[in-house]
Amino acid sequence: MKMALGVAFLWLVAANVTGFFPSRDNHWRAAYALIAVGIPILGWVTWSNGPVVGLIILAMGTSVLRWPVIYLWRWLKSKSAHPAE
Repeated sequence: MKMALGVAFLWLVAANVTGFFPSRDNHWRAAYALIAVGIPILGWVTWSNGPVVGLIILAMGTSVLRWPVIYLWRWLKSKSAHPAE
């Protein structure tokens, strides 16, 4: 296993373990930190293993951090439905 994949899987384990603990802000601070750390890891995985593996790791990360992605999608839809005049 390449080092980038090992780090990506450690990120996935850390993200899952973070979800087990109670949080006052519904884990949003942890989600922001995981996104900030995960984007460079995703770039490293994609660069060292290719775009197919990068897309697989992106899908795995998205499944863990689904609520930030859902809120981003809703925000993008609201922006496209009501263009600024």
